[in-house]
Amino acid sequence: MTAARKKAPRRTAERILEVTLELFNRFGEPNVSTTLISSELNISPGNLYYHYPAKDELINALFDRYEKSLAELLGAAGGVRDVEDAWFFLHTLFELIWQYRFLYRDLNDLLSRNRRLETEFQTVLKNKTRAIRAMLAGMSRSGAIEIDSRQVEATATSMVVLLAYWLSFEYVRDPRRALEPEGAQQALLRGAHHVLHLLVPYLEPAQREHLLHLAGAYQAGTAPGS
Repeated sequence: MTAARKKAPRRTAERILEVTLELFNRFGEPNVSTTLISSELNISPGNLYYHYPAKDELINALFDRYEKSLAELLGAAGGVRDVEDAWFFLHTLFELIWQYRFLYRDLNDLLSRNRRLETEFQTVLKNKTRAIRAMLAGMSRSGAIEIDSRQVEATATSMVVLLAYWLSFEYVRDPRRALEPEGAQQALLRGAHHVLHLLVPYLEPAQREHLLHLAGAYQAGTAPGS
């Protein structure tokens, strides 16, 4: 009984984060109050504040989870050797971004109000850029791409910009449906396709053909990950 009581607060804290993430993703963080969160959980505001005394603490806790998962995923970038590997890597990266899409949907607003995110999101961008450079290096070593070293930085940066703002672009295209769960898979496939398309000028011929094949499959809804 004592052990069960000790576990209960931790479970409540985890449940609060799960529901908060769902609400943030669905409605956008600025539109979700702590009152709505406690109501959705059917707990008192005081119970919510016991675990997370401020809304920023909820945001920061979710960001911690995102950052941890991102670090684990980015570590796989150096293992990318060809277009197929790159497709899966980028699609998996977009899946993680989708899971925490409220961060990207409301990014500029969040950065203006949350000092910690303002600082640490710069690190996220640096880590993504470093990972993309590692991906390009691996593809270069395997002969999948031929890219001048002077073009690597600009190419990696362009890919990271697309990764960071693709969901914003999707939202502008279709504000009512773009960030709803039923549209997720196609949005992620489009994102992975367009990021990878930046490598077309550098791909060796067989790899370029394979990318075109993947693009055709993506348009037909049969690409890897669809």
